[in-house]
Amino acid sequence: MSSNSAHYVAPTNTESVPVDQLRLSEKKSNLWIDAWRDLRRRPTFWISVVLCAIIVAMAVAPTLFTSVAPSGGVCTLDNSNGDPTAGHPLGFDRQGCDIWSRVVHGTRTSMIVGVMATLISTVIGVIMGALAGFYGGFLDTVLSRVGDVFFTIPYIIAAVVVMSVLADYRNEFVLALAIGGFSWASTARIARAEVLRVKQSDYVTASISIGLSRFRTMVTHVLPNAMAPVIVVTTLSLGTAIVAESTLSFLGVGLGGSTVSWGLDISQAQNQIRSAPMALFWPSLALTISVLAFITLGELLRDAVDPKSRAQR
Repeated sequence: MSSNSAHYVAPTNTESVPVDQLRLSEKKSNLWIDAWRDLRRRPTFWISVVLCAIIVAMAVAPTLFTSVAPSGGVCTLDNSNGDPTAGHPLGFDRQGCDIWSRVVHGTRTSMIVGVMATLISTVIGVIMGALAGFYGGFLDTVLSRVGDVFFTIPYIIAAVVVMSVLADYRNEFVLALAIGGFSWASTARIARAEVLRVKQSDYVTASISIGLSRFRTMVTHVLPNAMAPVIVVTTLSLGTAIVAESTLSFLGVGLGGSTVSWGLDISQAQNQIRSAPMALFWPSLALTISVLAFITLGELLRDAVDPKSRAQR
């Protein structure tokens, strides 16, 4: 080859060539964040939240909604089954009491009993389900059989028996204990199933391997990651507990006395459904809306925390 022949040199390209890269979303994501992103786009969620907020506000501060006392000296027979007037938008019941005031103040009784009964049921259910699911073996067998026994007992009937026996000690806590003390079995089943799933995770195995006690591992790592379904069922249970309180008051084994309750008002108005149907209609409507609001919220939460349910929509 001649020494004078030219040599070809490839041109140097200084421009950077883009390469395929794995682009990760910069948005944070976990179970509750994904659930919130799903819920905030659903009008039904906001409607149920607004209704629940109004119900809670009525229970906490009923004087914000009415200045009329629900019973006592303000009730006069001159207003018996009276039509709505200024300041009394729903009229009067048989005793001449303002129906709107009784509906508003009845919210407090139902919410107090409902919340306490739900807390009692949830605490017992979580403890029983967590111990059974995490430790397994003989303890799981015993606790599961105890839960099966309570699951077969209709808690309304059990609460009727308890309130009949403790007729001299009727108050909100005793009524809530009668309801929540027999309705925890379903919560225990859900908690047990979720604990069985979570305890198979690598971080639980790692926690035990580094010397953390099993009980502390359960409390620190397992329970916090197993509470999502429990929170959902707790919301559903609140609506059920409100129904239970009204049912017991309707049957005459609730709080009774001078206590204002939707169930008690429904019971007193049922005999006059033809002559004064509105006295029965308004407390029944308040009970229906309250229960429907909490149950709807619970159903929406259940769908939101379930990835499979979100994927199907």
